[in-house]
Amino acid sequence: MYPVPLLTILAAGLGISLAAHAQPEWDERLYNPAPLQEDVILPMPCGGAMAFRQIHVPASKPLDDFPVQVGQDGTGWGYVEQTRPAFISGSFSSNDGGASRHYLLAKYELTELQYESLMGDECPAPSNRKRLPRVALSWFDAMQLSDTYNLWLREQAPEALPMEDSAQGFLRLPTEVEWEFAARGGLEVSTAEYRDSRYPMPDGLNAYEWFAGAQSSNGRLQLAGLLSPNPLGLHDMLGNAAEMMFEPFRLNKLDRQHGQAGGFVVRGGSYLTPREDLRTAMRGEEPYYGNDAHNRGRANGLRLALVAPTLTSRERIADIEAGWKELGLGDNEFDGAPGTVVQLAELASGVDDDGLQEQLQSLERQLRASNQRQEEARNQAIRASLNLGAFLCTKLEDDGVFYDFLADNYRLNCEGDDPDASCAMRQSRLTEQEQRLQGLSRYYASSLVEAATLYGHESIAHQVEVFSEILSRNPQTNGLGPYLQTYWQHQHQYLEDQHITAEAWLESCKAIANQ
Repeated sequence: MYPVPLLTILAAGLGISLAAHAQPEWDERLYNPAPLQEDVILPMPCGGAMAFRQIHVPASKPLDDFPVQVGQDGTGWGYVEQTRPAFISGSFSSNDGGASRHYLLAKYELTELQYESLMGDECPAPSNRKRLPRVALSWFDAMQLSDTYNLWLREQAPEALPMEDSAQGFLRLPTEVEWEFAARGGLEVSTAEYRDSRYPMPDGLNAYEWFAGAQSSNGRLQLAGLLSPNPLGLHDMLGNAAEMMFEPFRLNKLDRQHGQAGGFVVRGGSYLTPREDLRTAMRGEEPYYGNDAHNRGRANGLRLALVAPTLTSRERIADIEAGWKELGLGDNEFDGAPGTVVQLAELASGVDDDGLQEQLQSLERQLRASNQRQEEARNQAIRASLNLGAFLCTKLEDDGVFYDFLADNYRLNCEGDDPDASCAMRQSRLTEQEQRLQGLSRYYASSLVEAATLYGHESIAHQVEVFSEILSRNPQTNGLGPYLQTYWQHQHQYLEDQHITAEAWLESCKAIANQ
């Protein structure tokens, strides 16, 4: 999908001009001053380049998406920033066939050098001073720039663009949900860290973002990529330049957005934003026009997203159609008869009265939507139960290993001809640990059986795949993967034979330490 880390200058016959191709390639520090593994690099005119990061979302099927929360409560700007539910998915399929899709987001804000290479009449001289974010841009400038870059790539370096099915990717401004999901750290952070006002900053805000004041930006725009990145490897997501979004601004109306679409959205704050105001949920409205010209806010810049069309092939459309027909149908009745939605659809199709048929079809759509919401809530509950099961398996391992340690010490010191004076204390500790381990083992088994009975094999199996993907993307929870798989093996075994083998399950969790 991603052919090479960095495409060199193409042959002169493919260039926009001989003069452009006479320019040397930029030094990496000019477009990627803090390189990381898995950076995706796209070429630009004049020997330039732009770095991107993959933002993974645990969704594999065409109609799969992932529930997230955007916004923040308690900021005093509820009508602008209040928490609301949203959903996100990626444009590109996983290379390894895993349970994720991804989109790409520019690693840095668009710089002056990159802007001039795309929009200038002549190639700019590469210079570190031009690593400043390009600001004072209008939303229409952003549209023109992304269009120019898309056309240049399609003409000069089409092989550099990732493909989804037979469709090439394209560049645009990010949507608000794409931007905020990435700004919060995506799958690289825990749920609690994701919901915090800023992504985790172990070294303090000054080490990661530029804001107003003498201790930070001191009222001046700063070079892109000087500070540490967020957990996804993205630099300057908060502060420095405010970043324009693709869609128009809307107010919040409790758990949904208001119906009026206004100006364009800017996110993340800038070098003029006070420290205490810098937060991931920060969003503002800018008018498209100011007086008799386009509005070009002095701190407004941009960061491009790399995405793909949705209807990429006939095969994908067929998959979407098949998935759509299954959405919200609900489960069959206990006796195997079709569920309520199917029965309602059959009833509507046999009604001759057009008005009544329309009412029945409307009721069917409402019921399908309700079923779909319940299914999504159930999937979240299954993932929570898997998280609990994996955690309990770690506790079984810890407590079981500690029990074995106490038992070995007791045998060594108390079962010989000359028992130790501390044997009574050792016996008490051993008994106490045994009781604790038995209680934990019962709780593990109860939780496993309850979840298996409530959700069933098929639903759990799919969420194991999704939750495994979530764990693999977060460095803090990646070690939980083997415990999740062990828990799922136990649950799968129970669903197959209905036998509770708590002692064997305990030994399986303990054995993970030796793997």
